[in-house]
Amino acid sequence: MPRYAHHLENDLKRVRIAAGLTQHQLATSVGISRQAYASLEYGRANPSTEVALRLARELRRTVDSLFFLPEQSQFAVDAELVVGSAFGPADGADDSVGQRTRVFRVGNRTFARPLSGAENFWHTVVPAEGLVLSETSSVHRVAVQPFDSAEFDSPTLSMLGCDPAVGLIEAALSKRGVNLVASDESSRSALLGLARGEAHVAGCHLLDDSTGSYNSSWVEQLVPFPCTLVTFATWQQGLIVAPGNPKNVSGLADLANSELRLVNRQAGSGSRALLDRRLAAAGMPSDMVNGYHKEESGHLAVAATVASGSADVGIGVKAAAVATGLDFLPIEEERYDLVIPNHFLSDDPVQALLDLLRGPVLHRGVESLGGYDASNMGVQSSAA
Repeated sequence: MPRYAHHLENDLKRVRIAAGLTQHQLATSVGISRQAYASLEYGRANPSTEVALRLARELRRTVDSLFFLPEQSQFAVDAELVVGSAFGPADGADDSVGQRTRVFRVGNRTFARPLSGAENFWHTVVPAEGLVLSETSSVHRVAVQPFDSAEFDSPTLSMLGCDPAVGLIEAALSKRGVNLVASDESSRSALLGLARGEAHVAGCHLLDDSTGSYNSSWVEQLVPFPCTLVTFATWQQGLIVAPGNPKNVSGLADLANSELRLVNRQAGSGSRALLDRRLAAAGMPSDMVNGYHKEESGHLAVAATVASGSADVGIGVKAAAVATGLDFLPIEEERYDLVIPNHFLSDDPVQALLDLLRGPVLHRGVESLGGYDASNMGVQSSAA
C-alpha cells in the first residue's frame, strides 16, 4: 500500500484492478493525466478534493475508503471465519487473531481460513494471503489484512478434501493463473463445507453400503443443491507399514494384536469408514484395536506418524506410503470424485480445473505417485 512522507495512504491500485481499469482509463474518466494519476496511486501526491470525489464516484467507493491517514488501520477485508478439522473447534475468532490465513472468495462471499498446526504446512510452509487483525462485531467473522491487496482479487479456487495429489493440481492451476486454496478435510467434512458455501470443490470417497456405489448418495444427503461428480481417479486404499514390514502385518485381522499400534483417520473420512466396515464384517470391536482413537487428519499425516515410529500401522492410500518410503498392503480400490455445485460450473477457475482434468499431463503425474488409476479422470456424472 503506497505511502510517502506527508502523503495519504490509498487503496487505488486494488480497487482499480478489481474494476478492470487501466491507469490511463481511470485517469481519463476523472479528467487528469495518467502521470498525475500514477503519482496518486504510488502515494507521491495527495488528490485535490475535486479529484478525490471524482475518483470515488468513478470507482463507486467512498472517499475515505480510497484515501486515509497513515495512522489509520491498514486496509482490511471483512471475511467469514472458516475453521478446518485440523485447526480445532470453532469456538470463536479470539484464537485466530494474529495468525497467518488463507483469504479467498467463493461466489460473492469472502472467507478466511487461519493456518495452524497441520494446516500450516505440507512439505513446505503453506502460503498465506493475509493476517487476521481482529474479530468483528458479527459472530464468526474476522477482519483480515491482505499481504498484497491486488493479489486478493486474483482468480481463486477453493477445494476441500484429502487427496495427496493436491500439490500437482495446485502447480498446474498456478500456470493457468488460478490460485488454489486447499484444505485437508475428511470426505464428510468436505461435503458439509461445500453445503455451507465455503468451497467450489469437495473431494469425496464415501461408499454407500446399500448400493455399493461411491459418493452420489452422500452428496444427495449432505448437499442441498444440484452437483456434478467429476471422477479424479481410483486409488488403492490399505495398510501403511514401516519399510520391510518389521511387524509382519498381513491384514486387518492382525489389528487384534494389542501390541500392534494403529494410527487411524478421523471420523467422517473414507478411510475410517473403510476400516469400520471391515472391522464390523470381521466381528472385531473397535475397542480391541490398540490406537483406534489415535487420529490424523490426512493420508500423508498418517504415513508420517508411521514413518516416525509413533505407530506400527496406519490406514490410508498407497500414494502416501510411496511418498514417505513406507510399505503398503492393499485392501480395496476406491473412486475419488470431485464434487462441484452446478452453479459454479461456468466459473473461470472451475473451468480451468475441468480443462486440466481432461488433459494427459495431470493423468501421467497423478499415476506416477503410485496407487492411482487416472484412466477415467474428468468423466462427469450427476449426483442425482
